Amino acid sequence: MIKSLSISFLTILLVLVILIATGTGAMHMSPLQVLAILLERTGIHLPVVYEENMSGVLWMIRLPRVILGVLIGAGLGVAGAALQGLFRNPLADPGLIGISSGASMAAVVMIIIQNALPVFHSVPALNFYALNLAAFGGAVITTLFIFRVARTGGQAAVSTMLLAGIAVRALCESVTGLMTYMANNEQLRSITFWSLGSLGGASWQTVLGVLPFIVIPLILLPRLASALNLLSLGEREAMHSGVKVQRLKTQLIVLATMAVAAGVAVAGIIGFIGLIVPHIVRQFTGPDYRVLVPGAALAGAVLLSVADLLCRTIVAPAELPVGIITAIIGAPFFIWLIIKEKRTIIA
Repeated sequence: MIKSLSISFLTILLVLVILIATGTGAMHMSPLQVLAILLERTGIHLPVVYEENMSGVLWMIRLPRVILGVLIGAGLGVAGAALQGLFRNPLADPGLIGISSGASMAAVVMIIIQNALPVFHSVPALNFYALNLAAFGGAVITTLFIFRVARTGGQAAVSTMLLAGIAVRALCESVTGLMTYMANNEQLRSITFWSLGSLGGASWQTVLGVLPFIVIPLILLPRLASALNLLSLGEREAMHSGVKVQRLKTQLIVLATMAVAAGVAVAGIIGFIGLIVPHIVRQFTGPDYRVLVPGAALAGAVLLSVADLLCRTIVAPAELPVGIITAIIGAPFFIWLIIKEKRTIIA
């Protein structure tokens, strides 16, 4: 009952946010006008009046950006829930333990070397997906390294994991700084984009490029929710219950990093979504991962869509980087979380 109500509420909220975000901008469209334009392509005509050029603005400019925000937000939310389940710790998230930095570093390195390698010019598909593949590889390597360092007695030590994440993040940022020093003006603009995070470069080509990297985790991670519930009891208990723990860990790492890497590859570093979204959902649904994983995907899509909407409207016609808004929202929540955990330990 709780699961169906929570998922239904978040789904309805996401649809409303999409309609509002798509209609907000220099050319304002009401939610009914947006809905009428969208349904027109399916042959359904609503008795709603709208200008002819609204359709072009919606399909070519607004909708790709909103859909990209939904995909990346959902990917970061579901990845955060999966990593918190994997490490059995609410403080784990892709940015905190260095995964986003690893993906961003690999993407920045690819920006520098891509034009110098002939293979990217001879294979158009490889050239288009180069940043995605580089970011995915950087995220996977970073995750495996941190998880390996954090393992103590067959389990991941939280303190070691966080310290390793800080060290890896510092190393990745230093490499990124070196690449920045070596970059030309055009490459420097691209690197600045990764460090701030933005959905401003959204297009249907970008959406199609990131789609498989995020949809696959969104489909497969909820299927691992029951195993995550058993893993939360401990690795030994999960093994006695029939869970193949090592296989589960590998699946979680690959799927979570795939979603994070795809988001970083097209939008740069967007912090705190993977950390705070599972906590927000957990406050209302409890710790059951069968609800938490799909709920985190929907809530992440809602939160990033709202954050991007604020970025486009607060200082219009200029635009704020979306990473700034998510950090403003997420940092106070993270501080509150630390205080709450401290009080729990003292009690």
